[in-house]
This record gives sequence, C-alpha cells and structure tokens, in this order.
Amino acid sequence: MSRSALAALAGIAGFVLYVVVVLLVADHVRSLHWTLELVFFAVAGIAWVWPAKRLMVWATR
Repeated sequence: MSRSALAALAGIAGFVLYVVVVLLVADHVRSLHWTLELVFFAVAGIAWVWPAKRLMVWATR
C-alpha cells in the first residue's frame, strides 16, 4: 500500500475520531460562559490543521 493511500485512510480515521472527541467535550463546554465556549470552538476548529499538515508532508515524501 502506498504512502498516500495510508495517509488518506489515517487522515479520515483520525479526523472522524477528532470530531467525536470534540463533540463529547463540547457537551461539557456548552454549560460554560459563552466566551469560553467561543474559545473552545475556535481552537477545536483550527487544531486539526497541524496534524493534517504533518500527515500530508509525510505522504508526499
């Protein structure tokens, strides 16, 4: 199996796992102050970029 195929499978699986974890944590964050909720969703919305970038760089080597 090529690196790009492995990266695609790992990326999809990792992203689904990431979304599940964020949604589980979001249930607890929803009861907090709206500014903390805003910060959480802003960070959670951007945090997946760095692992995805590293995975793409690894796949293209």
